[in-house]
Amino acid sequence: MTAEPLHSIPWQSRTGATLIVDGFKHYNADFRAITRRAERHFIERDWQAQGRDLNQRIELYDKAVAGIGDILIERLGEAAHRRDIWIGIKSAYAELIQNLLDQELYKTFYNTLTRRFFKTRGVDADIEYVALDIEPTDRITHPVARLVYHPSGDWRRGFEKLLGDTPFARRFVNLRACAARLAEALLQRVANWPNGTAHAIELLETRFYRERRCYLIGRLLGDDRFGPIVIALTHGDQGVEADALIVDREDFSQLVGFTRSYFLADFETVGDAVVFLQTLSPRKPIDEWYAMLGRLKQAKTERYRHFVRHFAKATDAQGDAELFRHADGERGMVMAVFTLHSYPLVFKLIRDQFAPPKNVTREEVAAKYQLVFKHDRAGRLIDAQEFRFLRFPRARFHAPLLDELLNGCSMSVYADGDDVVIMHCYVERKLRPLNLFVKEAEPELALKAIVDYGQSIKDLAISNIFPGDLLLKNFGVTRHSRAIFYDYDEICLTTECRFRRMPEPSDHDEEMHHGAWYHVDDNDVFPEQFPRFLGLTEPQRQALIDAHGEIFTVPFWLDLQQRFRSGQAPEMAPYPDRLRIRSTP
Repeated sequence: MTAEPLHSIPWQSRTGATLIVDGFKHYNADFRAITRRAERHFIERDWQAQGRDLNQRIELYDKAVAGIGDILIERLGEAAHRRDIWIGIKSAYAELIQNLLDQELYKTFYNTLTRRFFKTRGVDADIEYVALDIEPTDRITHPVARLVYHPSGDWRRGFEKLLGDTPFARRFVNLRACAARLAEALLQRVANWPNGTAHAIELLETRFYRERRCYLIGRLLGDDRFGPIVIALTHGDQGVEADALIVDREDFSQLVGFTRSYFLADFETVGDAVVFLQTLSPRKPIDEWYAMLGRLKQAKTERYRHFVRHFAKATDAQGDAELFRHADGERGMVMAVFTLHSYPLVFKLIRDQFAPPKNVTREEVAAKYQLVFKHDRAGRLIDAQEFRFLRFPRARFHAPLLDELLNGCSMSVYADGDDVVIMHCYVERKLRPLNLFVKEAEPELALKAIVDYGQSIKDLAISNIFPGDLLLKNFGVTRHSRAIFYDYDEICLTTECRFRRMPEPSDHDEEMHHGAWYHVDDNDVFPEQFPRFLGLTEPQRQALIDAHGEIFTVPFWLDLQQRFRSGQAPEMAPYPDRLRIRSTP
């Protein structure tokens, strides 16, 4: 459809469009300003300030939308709520952004405003951008800024130049030694490449910051192949060091996976960065790249766009339209979970009522998800996206599922004629529940998963997270065989718990009493009890205790609490030790 000329559009629509464009530009400038501060925080080792900035950046979008919404009402009056004016705003807005980079981000910002003004259920094509058939990166023509290094076979000197080009060159403990270790590690890790050689590094000019590290990310180029290259830098008491080198796609995939926190990385345009990063891990969905860069609303747009395309074509074995069905695994007492089995997402809705012993409220469950959004996920918590007012055909729901949703989740879903409207849900990547995995897998793989389950509890504890409910059904297994926690209704900070030893019974009656004969508060935790309720075989139980027996003792947790409260929180590298190259402990 040909856009309406700007001069023929009502002044309210032209004004509204201009205000929204300016609103996004101001938001984007603030987003980038916060992101750029990460470099200073790394140099100054101000990790608390970096954490505050990450949370401030997450909150920035909703504040910007609310602010421009107020301005639209102030400038346009009652016209701000008229659909005919917004039809004109959309037309004028399209004209204003047609030559701008990152147009999809502008459109998502606009859509967020329309949905808040009109409380849209589903999609309204007259006033929203709803193109589901485009890829946001197809029209990217602005190449991302890169630095290229050709070491001519002398990788030590090549890495010296590369590290010397960073803003931290004078802060390295020993730059030449770091370069030498990087060169040695690189030659070892490309030994299986054709001819065992790599020729150049194409490095993104933008640096990535997360937790206490700076990452230099790019492509390692060989004769007839390329792969990712990541140099992880740390800044300790003595200065900056190169801590790890990553050149394997699987290792890179885990570093940027959906169980990790978002990066602080400032790009002039986002789409071109996504195009480049996609070449390093092609299996990673586009929406997750936007999320990794902190562009969470755009990530939701791309996730929805991709799912709806698949949903429209998905069929079952008989060739009929595929139905939403219950997700595999045990039914949750707090959340109802369903999926399209042909697609790697699950939809989670809060139930209206929770069966005992659950005693949380809807508001508390939502707060738990907010905690996960903003906390270090330590590679062990799955990223979730919050969606509102999704509309699907009623006929696409399996009857038992639809009955459960309409009767048990009526505060989150309702039927509207031939459609079902989901007022509120969380959408996550689908994982195989750990309790099912250990029953289905070969004994060796099941044992490995159980041991990693223990490591998952330990990793979460070190990041000041206690899962609450440690049953295997609340954990899933990734394609990398990592155990990931995804049931958040009982999650809390480790420092909020009271870890206790099991009291000794004082007489026979107490010893034979059914259930607890002692008082238990809501925040009481008895680590010794953990293994009793996991349903493990004896070999699995023993392997878990042999590998991670300390998590079943009170001193382990009390020591962690003391370290957190004294400001000496332990640090955990987001990659395995085999990738580390630093010489100091």
